[in-house]
Amino acid sequence: MTDQAKTGRTGVAVLDIGVMGAPIARNLLHAGFDVTVWNRTKEKAEALAAQGASVASAPSEAASDVEFLITMLTDGAAVEAAMTGPEGALAALSPDAVWIQMSTVGVAATQRLAELADKRVGFVDAPVSGSSEPAERGELLILASGNPALRPRLRPLLDALGHRTLWLDRPGDGSRLKLVLNNWLAVLAEGMAETIGLATSLGLDPGLLLDTLAESQLGSAYATAKGRAMVKRDFTPGFPLHHACKDAALALDAADRHGIELPLTEALSKRWNEAISLGHGNDDVAAAITTAR
Repeated sequence: MTDQAKTGRTGVAVLDIGVMGAPIARNLLHAGFDVTVWNRTKEKAEALAAQGASVASAPSEAASDVEFLITMLTDGAAVEAAMTGPEGALAALSPDAVWIQMSTVGVAATQRLAELADKRVGFVDAPVSGSSEPAERGELLILASGNPALRPRLRPLLDALGHRTLWLDRPGDGSRLKLVLNNWLAVLAEGMAETIGLATSLGLDPGLLLDTLAESQLGSAYATAKGRAMVKRDFTPGFPLHHACKDAALALDAADRHGIELPLTEALSKRWNEAISLGHGNDDVAAAITTAR
């Protein structure tokens, strides 16, 4: 008899326990799932053992005997390595398991991963909109696309992670929408950084700018929150700058493939890479202010 059958609870594997993977695993534990975690740095995974998670030494071990597997890694190459490498998870999954791909990897990589899963396990493209704070609260927006027949099975799991699951009809549209949303957030963050720089250079208190925006239709809750972090120089990572820069590069790649230009994204990408070179890669995207001048 499997551990899952003994407990009567559903087994879930979470691959990579980082800024987003850790709160995802915790919320699944709180919802009563049996959770097995794996991380490239094992110490991060072991931090969840005290909360009830099992810790696997390899992706294949994590994937053994689970109904669902979640990947939340840095990029497409990292996801593919965890799934198909020498100790990859894909071969260890049972045929009726479902792979829920939540990493932000772009359109081309999503298609590649879906092809790897094809005819072996169920595959759902389900990146999330939201940073570490909504992830901790289980209030992510989940952008899901995949076989409609899988939706009832996935509902309890996704409900434990987000306040809403937006199901999209076309395979891969979860990743397409995530790129569009993250491109918009990037433009907002850079725009706020530059506007604070302008206000300061004109002798204005940036707090006045933020208060005025918050009280008007010009304001955005996301932009003003990042603005306040910029003014305080509080770069506690909710959405690390190197991840945001990676997503901007994915948007630029997608735009190039479709013959369009994203001049704002191209410009901010150069600035953000400069901030990363100054040591702000692991800081929050609010660290974009460090190169605003």
